[in-house]
Amino acid sequence: MTLPTFKKTVWLYYRKNSRNLPWRKTTDPYKILVSEIMLQQTQVDRVVPKYLEFVKKFPNFKSLAEASVSDVLKTWQGLGYNRRALFVKRAAESIAEHFNGKLPRTLTELESLPGIGKATAAAILAYAHNKPVTFIETNVRTVFLHHFFKGGEKIPDTEILKLALATLDTGKPRDWHYALMDYGTYLKKEFGNPNSQSKHYAKQSKFRGSDREIRGAVLKFLTCNKKISRQKFLKMSGFENARATTIIKNLTTEGFIKNNRDMLTLA
Repeated sequence: MTLPTFKKTVWLYYRKNSRNLPWRKTTDPYKILVSEIMLQQTQVDRVVPKYLEFVKKFPNFKSLAEASVSDVLKTWQGLGYNRRALFVKRAAESIAEHFNGKLPRTLTELESLPGIGKATAAAILAYAHNKPVTFIETNVRTVFLHHFFKGGEKIPDTEILKLALATLDTGKPRDWHYALMDYGTYLKKEFGNPNSQSKHYAKQSKFRGSDREIRGAVLKFLTCNKKISRQKFLKMSGFENARATTIIKNLTTEGFIKNNRDMLTLA
């Protein structure tokens, strides 16, 4: 497939099948940042109601920066990967403190914020400011693997980025990336996920019995019950003591919870 034909294929699909998603109805940098962090490792259908609830409760960087960790976690509950909730709050605090309450407009500055990597920073610039940047995430990768690397193995993102740059619509980068997202979603449903061909593919680990399950249980309990002694929580939860104690220490170090004389509360 030639590059011009590829672009026509993506645009044609998008014009007929674009998704009506709430964060596409705004260019508010705050709402774009929230949506991009929520969409990390989480399906769109799960994100939509939580996004709407979150931006209603915390409508801007100032309100989120000033919110308690407890309120942020309560609103985030149900999305999983709670570390992202703390990241988005810490990012809002950093923006309030260092950027006069406004989202920075350079990749370097965006990547300095908690929870913002290269791909997320570029996505925010594309969606909030219509900047002609490229980035690779699972749906974008799907599109290029499907059309240009059929049968390939361990394809590095550097190869995909070359094609992403060559096909980037510099006049409409925001819509172009929305088009890639929607087309990639369609391709995965229709033909299966080709991301196992990627050099960067990693199968998601099981949740049951994982450290992530224990972390989530600690935070969920404290969100609902305010406080509990460490020993009582360990006894009630049934988790292995040494492992759960280490995780509680990590949560304390990361700023999720406070441990005052073995009494646990949210930070």
